[in-house]
Amino acid sequence: MFEEIASFGLGGSTVALFARVGGGIYTKAADVGSDLVGKVESNLPEDSPKNPATIADNVGDNVGDVAGMSADLFGSFAEATCAALVIGSNSLETLNGYIHVDQLIFVLGIPAVGILACVVVTYIITEGSEIEQGVQV
Repeated sequence: MFEEIASFGLGGSTVALFARVGGGIYTKAADVGSDLVGKVESNLPEDSPKNPATIADNVGDNVGDVAGMSADLFGSFAEATCAALVIGSNSLETLNGYIHVDQLIFVLGIPAVGILACVVVTYIITEGSEIEQGVQV
């Protein structure tokens, strides 16, 4: 079973790699297009409202930042959890043939609490911002 966990960690790293590269491609394509049209051809400043490509530039920057940072976070999260599970499984003490599962549950419990905390905080932040702006959902 722990070979599959190590494989999941490697797969998570691969997914994070492609997400990071994808975010960089979108960012560079939008940035280069905006620079060519706005700054080079029309002699406009970087974020001029007269340049319609400014929107594409800002969206590309945001996609690159969000996709890149999310990919890094996911890669670190998946790799650290899988590594802790593999190390914990190899160092389990056996007493009369019984495995101490509490060591593995502790390793899985910390990320589970973190995920629940993220969901709760995200709900509080999004609901709070909508109430302050007076938006009806």
